[in-house]
Amino acid sequence: MSPDPTRDGALSLLTAVLEHHAPLDHGLIDLSPMAPRDRAAAHRLAAAVLRRLGTLDTALEPFLRRSPPPLVQHALRLGAAGLLLLNTPHHAAVATAVALVRRQGLSPFAGLVNAVLRRLAAAGPAAIEALDGPRLDTPAWLWTSWGSRARAIAEIHALEPPLDLTLRPGASIPLGGEVLPTGSIRLSPGQAVTTLPGFEAGDFWVQDVAAAMPARLLAACPGERVADLCAAPGGKTAQLALAGARVTAIDRDAARLGRLGENLARLRLSAEIVTADVTSWTPSESFPAILLDAPCGATGTIRRHPDILRLRQPRDILPLTQLQDRLLDAAGRQLAPGGRLIYSVCSLQADEGPTRIAAACARVGLKLDPFSEAELSDMPEARTKEGYFATDPGLWAGRGGMDGFFAARLRRL
Repeated sequence: MSPDPTRDGALSLLTAVLEHHAPLDHGLIDLSPMAPRDRAAAHRLAAAVLRRLGTLDTALEPFLRRSPPPLVQHALRLGAAGLLLLNTPHHAAVATAVALVRRQGLSPFAGLVNAVLRRLAAAGPAAIEALDGPRLDTPAWLWTSWGSRARAIAEIHALEPPLDLTLRPGASIPLGGEVLPTGSIRLSPGQAVTTLPGFEAGDFWVQDVAAAMPARLLAACPGERVADLCAAPGGKTAQLALAGARVTAIDRDAARLGRLGENLARLRLSAEIVTADVTSWTPSESFPAILLDAPCGATGTIRRHPDILRLRQPRDILPLTQLQDRLLDAAGRQLAPGGRLIYSVCSLQADEGPTRIAAACARVGLKLDPFSEAELSDMPEARTKEGYFATDPGLWAGRGGMDGFFAARLRRL
């Protein structure tokens, strides 16, 4: 039987996420022997299923008397995604799903897959047009936690995200790039960044428009000593170094710091790199400026990492908030009197944002220093009444949205 790397790879990724509860990135590592083009296609197909899982399962349900084995269910989902989301020709979507189950040694289910997908193809777009996709595709606990913005957020999650770049000053904008109000460059979805002119020369790096804001809001000065805590993989370190700051990048993951070093080398930038646990690390001299981009639930990055919808649980947030508190305490100790600290998370959860800032100000010698309207004039929608920076994927929806980020500026008393 002819191989089909795209669908075999996509099936492997769905199995990793939905059966083994592994992050999609880990599944992609297992596909590293594949040709880059096939690996990218498998990723795109699996991500489409993960984004729209509730919608696809609801569309398939009327044609199934009982739930089939997991691998068969995944093959049906892949076929349905091709039919309903990716404009795959009907005969190809059906035939490739049938061949997929046969390659998995599940030939007795080939007839079921053929029949179900043919009936779904006959139903056409009407099979999902009347469904409330945003609600079906979003776990209830996340929908509730996002309040009045839930629908706007979930609608963007259904779409493949664009590619945002941060450019070196003077670098050429890649063909087709849109200059956003903040200076980030936006390209259409599906671009292979490593093939863009200027990548090898270090003219740019991938960084969502919202992710670029915390380092920008730190406003590092040339020659200023700055600590980037939890720094890997280094996008914010690169921003700070490009501004001329003397950056110390700290992270406890040596492998990720290795990639940070490689990224800085490509970008022709430098920083002091320290492998250490931020919560127990003591610098020889306190810093006038610190950026703490803390580990978090990453619910603001779901459109780029749709596996988070299927893996993250409410119980995961509490341990993260406890870690964030320890990191804030450590950053307060490492900060010079009067110094400024930017705390940021790529999370939409209030417990990881405003709640952590209120707790830190009550617990340690820090006070909130709100962002002014002028500082966020390029993205005024992101300034809250308290003076926080807060985005969600529904902002700039007409341009393709952005990641969800929270940032606050604190001063040491």
